[in-house]
Amino acid sequence: MVELLSVHKIWNHAPHNAFTDLLHTRGAWWCTFREAEGHGHGPASIRILRSVDGAEWNSVAELVEPGVDLRDPKLCVMPDGRLMLLTCANFIDDAGNYLTRSPRVSFSTDGATWTKPAKCLAEDHWLWRVTWHGSIGYSVSKLGIGSNPRRGFLYRTTDGLAWDFVTEFLLPNDTWTASETTVRILADGDMVALIRPDWIGVSPPPYVDWTFTRIDASLGGPNFIVLPDDTMWASARGKGPDGQAATLLAHMTRDSYTTALVLPSGGDCSYAGMVWHDDLLWMSYYSSHEGRSSIYLAQLSIDD
Repeated sequence: MVELLSVHKIWNHAPHNAFTDLLHTRGAWWCTFREAEGHGHGPASIRILRSVDGAEWNSVAELVEPGVDLRDPKLCVMPDGRLMLLTCANFIDDAGNYLTRSPRVSFSTDGATWTKPAKCLAEDHWLWRVTWHGSIGYSVSKLGIGSNPRRGFLYRTTDGLAWDFVTEFLLPNDTWTASETTVRILADGDMVALIRPDWIGVSPPPYVDWTFTRIDASLGGPNFIVLPDDTMWASARGKGPDGQAATLLAHMTRDSYTTALVLPSGGDCSYAGMVWHDDLLWMSYYSSHEGRSSIYLAQLSIDD
């Protein structure tokens, strides 16, 4: 049983606040997201908030690359204890037309002072989210503009700067739609991938032999976490009971995705950060159901 315990708005200072991630470390909460004039391409910065209790939030950092659209920031803790922020720099011309892109990575020891975003991988790649397993971090890069054809490549790193190719996601039936992807590693060592728009992948180590299942869902901004009992819970933009866009929470297995709850949301929304803390699921996400696209924080209980 899933129960929504609370949800509240934590930030809406920019005209458009979106694409969140959430982390709990060093006795505090950290939430990151993009600030811009709108959802589409245009100059944008990355904001980082900090909170001790999840109720009161303060801005501690802003990452800017002049004239560049920084999008989809993701936070993680590296094996050496440093904080790492992964984002993607999208380059646009004076008319706002997309030119090219490449991933960016920054590091911090305190969450407030960050290194200058450094380029990694080649042009047109977009590393989505890093999951660390011991000393190795894994991430999937989407390559290609538009929705089809688009290719997904699994990479690994030990320092966040140099990335080694592992494999390409070759979806069944000559399908070329792999996009935003979150990977996690289960207790038995298998890696699971939740792939936009509608795939779940599974592979044993060394993560080169994948089996893919197409699910009955259309995902935007997919994320999932593995709870201490090895169950998986996912979030993405999908459709609510009224058929309109909403931020969803779903129970997930190696080959299924079942909606369990629709969070207060609508319109331009989703891209959740997910953390299991003090036996509760904490989720950051963005939504425009109350007007301006804003950042929200929800607490949920999950019982067997």
